[in-house]
Amino acid sequence: MRHLKRRAAGALLATAAIIAAATGCTSNSSAERELTVGFVVDPSWSHIPVGAQEGYFEKQGIKVKVINFSTGVEALQALTAGQVDVTTAAAVPSSAALVKTPSLRVVADGSRWNGSRIVARKESGIATLADLNGKSIGTPLGTSAAYFATSVLESSGVDAKLVQVAPSAMVTAATQGNVDAISIFQPYQAQTIAALGEDAVLLKPGTDAFVDHCLYLTTESAAKDKTADLAAFFTALGEASKDLTNQTDGAVSAVAEATQLDPTLVKSVLSEYDFTLQLQPALADDLARLGAWAKANDKIDANATLPDYAQLLDNRFVK
Repeated sequence: MRHLKRRAAGALLATAAIIAAATGCTSNSSAERELTVGFVVDPSWSHIPVGAQEGYFEKQGIKVKVINFSTGVEALQALTAGQVDVTTAAAVPSSAALVKTPSLRVVADGSRWNGSRIVARKESGIATLADLNGKSIGTPLGTSAAYFATSVLESSGVDAKLVQVAPSAMVTAATQGNVDAISIFQPYQAQTIAALGEDAVLLKPGTDAFVDHCLYLTTESAAKDKTADLAAFFTALGEASKDLTNQTDGAVSAVAEATQLDPTLVKSVLSEYDFTLQLQPALADDLARLGAWAKANDKIDANATLPDYAQLLDNRFVK
C-alpha cells in the first residue's frame, strides 16, 4: 500500500472526454450513436476506462463522452437534470434517487464490492471498534460509505459522530487529524491507508461484510430513445468485465490511469471486486432496505412512499 503514487486530487475530478470513432453502425447514424456517461471515479466501474482504452466502444460503433464525478449523489443529480444519458452510482444513493425521481431506471449491477473498512488513526487512540466511542468519522454523507459506517456503529453498539468530508478531502482530513477515522469507498480508501502508513487501523464488524452494489442507471426516456446505443454500450462493458476479471495488463493500465493509483495497488484493489455485469431480481430487496435507511436518516422525506423497486429494474440490456 505504501507504494501508492499520490497525485493531484484535481485530476480525479477533471471532466474527461473519451471518444471512440463510430464504425460499423447499423440502424443508427453515427451522429445518433453516442452516449454521454457519468463516471464516478472509482474502481467499481472500471469497465468504462477499460472499454475506452481497449477500443470496445469503437468496436461496437458508439461514441462515448465520459464526465467524471466524485460521488454517486452528484452523478445522479446530473442524470436527473439530463446532463448525462447513463451514469454510475452505488446502491445507497440510488435507492434515495429512485424515490425522488421515479423516472430513473437501474439497467445494470456493474460490480459488487465487500472491501469496505473504517480506517482509523492509531494516534487518536483507536485500536478496536469500541475505541470509536465519542470519536469522529469523516465520510460523504448520503453515500454507501456513510451507510457502511452507520451499520458498523449500530451493530457494534458504538456511539461516534459522522462528519461530512468530501472524497477528495479524505486523505487530508485523515492525515491532519481533522477526524479520528474515515469511511470511504475506493480509490480514496486505498489512498488514505497508504497516506497514514503505520498509523492506519482497519476496522470492520464481525458480522457478514457489507456488499456494495455498484450500479448503472439511466432515465425511462433514454432507455426508450437510445435503446440501440445503450445495448452497444453494455456489450462493450461486458467485454471489459472479462479483462477486469482476468486482470489483463491493458485493464490494469486503464484503471491506474483513470484512478491515479499505482498499477501494483490497482491489482490488489481489483481483486476485491466481482465485475460480472448482471441485474438480479434480488437487487430490488436490497434497494428497498437501503431506501428505508435513507428515510430513517433524513436523506429523503420521512413521509415519502418507497416505490416497488422491482418495477424500476430494466433488464433489456443486462440479464
